[in-house]
Amino acid sequence: MTEGNFVDYVKMHVSSGNGGKGSAHLHREKYIAKGGPDGGDGGSGGHVIIRGNENLWTLLHLKFKRHVRAGHGEHGSSGRSTGADGEDAIIEVPLGTVVRDTETNNILFEITEEGEEKIIAEGGKGGRGNWHFKSATNQTPRYAQPGIPLEERDITLELKVLADVGLVGFPNAGKSTLLSVLTSAKPKIADYEFTTLKPNLGIVEYRDFQSFVMADIPGIIEGAAEGKGLGYYFLRHIERNSILLFLIPADAKDIVAQYEILVDELRRYNPEMLDKERFVCISKSDMLDEELKSEMANILDKDLECDYLFISSVAQQGLTELKDKLWKMLNH
Repeated sequence: MTEGNFVDYVKMHVSSGNGGKGSAHLHREKYIAKGGPDGGDGGSGGHVIIRGNENLWTLLHLKFKRHVRAGHGEHGSSGRSTGADGEDAIIEVPLGTVVRDTETNNILFEITEEGEEKIIAEGGKGGRGNWHFKSATNQTPRYAQPGIPLEERDITLELKVLADVGLVGFPNAGKSTLLSVLTSAKPKIADYEFTTLKPNLGIVEYRDFQSFVMADIPGIIEGAAEGKGLGYYFLRHIERNSILLFLIPADAKDIVAQYEILVDELRRYNPEMLDKERFVCISKSDMLDEELKSEMANILDKDLECDYLFISSVAQQGLTELKDKLWKMLNH
């Protein structure tokens, strides 16, 4: 998926349908002068429904859809005929979509399962026809209920990427390169900060035709949890990953310190993120000789709180071991 096609934030105005009016018709036939009330009920207005679709990865199809309207219920008619119900308007969204009320910014619900449906704006009920109001004391009621009016609201759709493995690291740590080597994704790669401005998703093919999804989350910087840089915008995507793969370049001044800064950013954004499994990759390891690697390993064994692996995307070193390790973590 190209970066330009990845849309993860959409605002729209939705309105359901009005309920149809009940009919106040009185039955008249050639030989029946006073046939009594026979006005039918109005049809219900259509709902606006949000539905999960596992085949969608982005909100791109909704980018220019600013208004969504459901159909109105039709009015009741004679012969106790009920008006037709208005047509529902269905908004299909990828799994991992959060729906907010734009005005209050409150989360209304989240769509996480295929086919899951939630009503975001309820259609108005149809009014009852006059035959419902016939009684011993009022044989010919000449009134019927109006339909209940529509509901409308402004909503914001936010996508949190659903991936098995999320790549976490500072800008320019080699995340895009690793993703392009492990998967068929073609992220933009360049030697400057914030090359990746949107998450890139790729399918990692494993043995026996098995696979898992990896997401290159844009680089976070110190202070991202306070919204510095492009902070919050990116951190929400990490919430949905089951494994966090920290990528730290071999030429970093202090690998353990850099890992701790990244963990601290996640903690301040959402402490629950620390419940996820973590794994560290030391990227660009082809620039290390065996002696240097051994020295670094001694320090990491002592000070790093999780497992690690030396890899090089460019030199294709350690990538099979990495896939084996991630597969084991995902399926233990």
